[in-house]
Amino acid sequence: MEEVIKKYIPERAVAPVVELVKLHHIYLKIVGQRQSKYGDYRRLANGMHQITVNASLNKYRFLVTTIHEIAHLVAFEKYGRSIKPHGKEWKYTFQQLMLTFIRPEIFPSSILPVIENHFRNPTASSDTDVQFSLALKQFDEQDDSKHYLYQLLPGSVFSFRGKIFRVEHKKIKRYLCTEMESSRQYLFQPNAEVELLN
Repeated sequence: MEEVIKKYIPERAVAPVVELVKLHHIYLKIVGQRQSKYGDYRRLANGMHQITVNASLNKYRFLVTTIHEIAHLVAFEKYGRSIKPHGKEWKYTFQQLMLTFIRPEIFPSSILPVIENHFRNPTASSDTDVQFSLALKQFDEQDDSKHYLYQLLPGSVFSFRGKIFRVEHKKIKRYLCTEMESSRQYLFQPNAEVELLN
């Protein structure tokens, strides 16, 4: 297991992650890229715990996603299955588990302040914290066809998950965009990765 995990996370994080996986009897499954999520946790019918994580993630996001999912398991075991999936018990558990990893031997010093700030109050999705998301995305493989929504001007047309949108304007934190076929309007996070069409 250690040899497999070593391919996906920072080297200094391998031993503590393997220890968590063994301690909680987790079946860690590395899967192809999913559009809607980076990972998930589920308790299987046989009582085993399965965590899936997308293979396409960079090593820092892979680590954060793995610990995010392990935090679900640990929080449910400690506080019971009636807690909210991303409630205060999960947040506290996620914070405590991440303490082992928020170190310059694991994360680059340049992004440690952003990571520390995020874990003061972790969100259900790392993409809803724009600064945190952008800090992690800088380690993704570069794709010149992708742009962040905040880089586009009003009136720009882009593709996102197979649909075509036009940027209208920025609201308080997010961007109002119109889906061209239906004329319905949607709010996008500034760090949404889109393909510019014009």
